[in-house]
Amino acid sequence: MRIVACLTAALLGAALTLPNPPKAAAADDPSWQTCIGAATAPGDRVTACTAVIDGKTQTGRRLAGAYCNRGHGLTEKRELDAALADLNEAIELDPAFACAYTNRGRVYAFKQDLDHAIADYDEAIRIDPAFAMAYNNRGDAWLNKGDLDRALADLSLAIKYNPQLSVAYGNRGFVYYRKHDAAHAIADFTAEIKLEPNVLAYINRGNVYRDAEQLDRAAADYGEAVRMAPTDARGWRNRGMIRLFQGDNKGGLADYDKALQYDPADVYSWNNRGQAKLRLGDKTGAAADFRKALELQPDLKTAKEALARLGGTR
Repeated sequence: MRIVACLTAALLGAALTLPNPPKAAAADDPSWQTCIGAATAPGDRVTACTAVIDGKTQTGRRLAGAYCNRGHGLTEKRELDAALADLNEAIELDPAFACAYTNRGRVYAFKQDLDHAIADYDEAIRIDPAFAMAYNNRGDAWLNKGDLDRALADLSLAIKYNPQLSVAYGNRGFVYYRKHDAAHAIADFTAEIKLEPNVLAYINRGNVYRDAEQLDRAAADYGEAVRMAPTDARGWRNRGMIRLFQGDNKGGLADYDKALQYDPADVYSWNNRGQAKLRLGDKTGAAADFRKALELQPDLKTAKEALARLGGTR
């Protein structure tokens, strides 16, 4: 499984990179504090930054920061054209604002315009050669362009400049996984988990263990994902697959029941639950699951073959 939207999802924008503390008047302004707050929700950030911009109380870098942060909030809401307009304005106001280039690169990345994204990350790095998030995001762009070596180099620089940037370890781990370097992938996912435990990190490390045939460790990681996010189907269906590999058909069936409860559109969960039912002697239930899998993906070979062997049992 691929890591999706992991490298770019953690970028907070100008709030974390404004170089000088606000003036007293700005510090006393609740809208300003909400606009730049690292924990502000996207919708609240957009509202607060709009109040700052419309109030005409800020100029220069701080006004650019308000546009940059509103652009960040709009990006999180996936209002990409509006975000792009704000980030263009931030750069117009302050052409040396590295974070605005990084945020704009992120918008271009979401638009699948990777060349423009890389150009913006390049500029952010030119302005601030130690800007870890810019290296992180440029690594994501290189990964999506299929250049694993450049991705690896950028992610390593992100970690060099910010050893606490957990997302960079996770993303470098995924590059190592793509390069079939299990030992380094496991080490990076483990580092990510130590810094910031999250569901995706456990699933990704579980995938490496699975491919390395360390099934008990894979099951443990998927189980941790289930514990952290019991309504996320990914942990259930991945652990279910390991249980089937290990011959625990009842356990696998139970996990796929949960997976389908939370993601009924996953064709492989229907197929694999059918396999579990077949092993447990429930031919009718297995056939129903295989038919459902084929409704979702009519060319799924394993479901076709299994249903044919059952003779279309109802």
